[in-house]
Amino acid sequence: MSQDSSTWLQTPDFSEWKDKFDRDGYLVVKDILSSEEIKEYQTIFEELSTGNQTTTHRHDLGSHTTRKVKEHENISQTMWPSLFIPNLTQGILHTRALEVARSVLGGDIGFDFDMLISKAPHTDTETPMHQDESYWPDMPDKRAVTIWVAMDNATVDNGCMWFIPGSHKLPLRPFKSAKEGHHVIICDGNKDELHAAPITAGSCTLHHGRTVHYTRGNSTDFKRRAFIMNFRPAEMVQWERDHDFDHGKSKGVQGDEHFAKGTP
Repeated sequence: MSQDSSTWLQTPDFSEWKDKFDRDGYLVVKDILSSEEIKEYQTIFEELSTGNQTTTHRHDLGSHTTRKVKEHENISQTMWPSLFIPNLTQGILHTRALEVARSVLGGDIGFDFDMLISKAPHTDTETPMHQDESYWPDMPDKRAVTIWVAMDNATVDNGCMWFIPGSHKLPLRPFKSAKEGHHVIICDGNKDELHAAPITAGSCTLHHGRTVHYTRGNSTDFKRRAFIMNFRPAEMVQWERDHDFDHGKSKGVQGDEHFAKGTP
């Protein structure tokens, strides 16, 4: 993996990022990867999302609805790509993402987990409105940020992120499984509240663990791939592991009841 210091941005305005993130619960950061760097991660993405080595950690996040394209999952999710690529967490993407995460949440923030999510052309399956915190145990320190890096241009029509500004400051919304026995959940909300955040390949969005978010299905002829990393206080990462919660790392998505039984 390529390595890098903090030269990817010459003058990052971390204070402005923090202010926007605190206010809205989400943020857009442009060009966390250059056009050349993203090619390396697109290669990794294809290797892991189509190969056999990740079978135990891959599933269809859109299995609660009928497949639109027979040969493709509705929403392909591969948990823990860093489990399969040596030193991936020391590479440029994870290193830069950690720098950004600490800029908005503090210096005690550490890496928790990563995943790949892909919406193939014409799979046209939305990811329902939800809050990531609804999937997680009730931790003492709820600070968390997800960094969603576009591997392709993410547009309104192929499934860019949408957010409800300020929703992270309110209590967790009531939620339920989108369909009994399936992992995906949906929370209360009105789509009129959502704001779209289209971004170019190599750019990213950040959102707080309590920020309501959503993506439309991919109705285009092009792929919509995202490399996603989650960060939270290092003490809380250890708290999770001490409570036998590792986002499917050790048991895979079928062996971990958090995924297999559809429990939020």
